[in-house]
Amino acid sequence: MPARRPIPVPTRPTRQRAAVHDVLAGASRPLTPDEIRAAAARRVPGLGIATVYRALRQLVDAGAALVVAVPGSAPRYERSGRGHHHHFHCRACGRVFEVDDCPRDLARIAPPGFRVDGHDLVLYGTCATCDA
Repeated sequence: MPARRPIPVPTRPTRQRAAVHDVLAGASRPLTPDEIRAAAARRVPGLGIATVYRALRQLVDAGAALVVAVPGSAPRYERSGRGHHHHFHCRACGRVFEVDDCPRDLARIAPPGFRVDGHDLVLYGTCATCDA
């Protein structure tokens, strides 16, 4: 029996996908799917969360968006191409913000004989808005 070929995912441009892409492109911080849906629905009324998830999956698969994983929290999404950076998770409001600085030489804290080839850093605390 011949192997089944996967069904191609439609990649034609849609208003919904364009709205999701535009929200990510204009965001200054990683967003949850609900935040993306709310912002994109201003442009495409009635936009559903399932459509947002499909658009996000396609954008991630195409390399246009990245998943931001914060331990103990739902995944967030940001546009790709922003370069190396880290994140700050506000414990009060739950939002995640970008941190442009990096401590760099983390190999010095690795166990002896271990080689570090990457890292991801999440800072936790209270954002400026919640702290005010």
